[in-house]
Amino acid sequence: MAEHTICLLIKLGQVAFRIAEDGIGGTGLRVRHYSVLQALADNGAMPQLALGSFLRIDPATMVTSLDDLERTGYAERTRDPQDRRRYAVDITAEGRKVLADLNRTLVDLDGEVLADLGATERDSLHALLGSLAGSPTLTSLFDAAREQNGARRA
Repeated sequence: MAEHTICLLIKLGQVAFRIAEDGIGGTGLRVRHYSVLQALADNGAMPQLALGSFLRIDPATMVTSLDDLERTGYAERTRDPQDRRRYAVDITAEGRKVLADLNRTLVDLDGEVLADLGATERDSLHALLGSLAGSPTLTSLFDAAREQNGARRA
């Protein structure tokens, strides 16, 4: 397994996901909720479908996540004034407060998870993972795989 970078990323992703879920679990939120709130804070209000596409979250999971965030008062959906059939989603003031708390928690978790690395290694890892996460190649591979899986289910 260790000779394949993709397998190492999968294993590290699984471990990091569990640590993050447990770390923010006291808020009643999950990592997917955090992702939605951070995307809204970074980009402003977005159509619900565009938000799901941006985050690569399937529509059913997006609806459930937004239901959760609305119920807690952290996000709100309103009819999109440009197309009344669509919803626009935005973060609320309460959502911004909880997001700040989540970000502090995640900074602490970063420190714990990466404790065995020096500052230069942490910075390099962050830069490399950021480049990979924003890679057009990775995005197109993900989208193609998702389309292929959708075609198999139909």
